[in-house]
Amino acid sequence: MSNKDQKLQNEAQSKDETNQQNIEDAAMSFNSDDSLAGTTHLNDEMATEEDDRVRQLEHELKESNDKYVRLVAEFDNFRKRNAKERIELIKNAGEDVIKALLDVLDDSERAMKQMETSEDLNQIKEGIYLVFNKLKNTLQQKGLKAMESREQEFDTELHEAITEIPAPAEALKGKVLDEVQKGYYLNDKIIRHAKVVVGK
Repeated sequence: MSNKDQKLQNEAQSKDETNQQNIEDAAMSFNSDDSLAGTTHLNDEMATEEDDRVRQLEHELKESNDKYVRLVAEFDNFRKRNAKERIELIKNAGEDVIKALLDVLDDSERAMKQMETSEDLNQIKEGIYLVFNKLKNTLQQKGLKAMESREQEFDTELHEAITEIPAPAEALKGKVLDEVQKGYYLNDKIIRHAKVVVGK
C-alpha cells in the first residue's frame, strides 16, 4: 500500500471517528434533554401532589378548629345552665321542708288559741304533745334523726363537751352523763354535734 493510499485511509478513518463522536454527542444531548424533560415532569407531579396534600391538611385543620369552637361553646352553655340550676336549687332547697312544716305551724296556731280559751290543763298538754309529735314525725320523714348520746363513750367526732363532772359510777367514766343539747343527723350526715356533760 502506497503512502497516498495510507493517507486516504487515515483521513477516512478520522472522518468516521469524528462522525461517530458527533452521533454520540447528539445522542447524549438528546438523552440529556429527554432526561431534563422527564425530571421537570416528575417535579411538576410532585409539586401538584404536595399542593393537594397541603390543601387537604388545611381543610382538616379548619374542620378540627370548627369542632373545637363548637365544643367550647357547648361546654360554656352547659356550665352556665348548670350554674343557673344550682342557684335555683340552693334558693328552693328548703321549699319542700317548709311546705311540710306548714301543717305543724297551723296546728301550733290552733294550740295557741286553745291555750288562751281553755282552762283544762290536761287538754292543753295533750294538744302540745300532739303538735310536738307531728313536728318530730315530719322532720323524721325528711331524713332527720336524733343522736343517741346518753351513757355512750365520749366521741369528739359526735360530741362537744360543755363540762366534766365526777362520774357517779366507775363504769360511767369517760361517758356522756347528760345532754345539754341534742345532736342530729340528716340522712346519716351530722348536722349538729351534741353538747354534753362528760363523767371523769
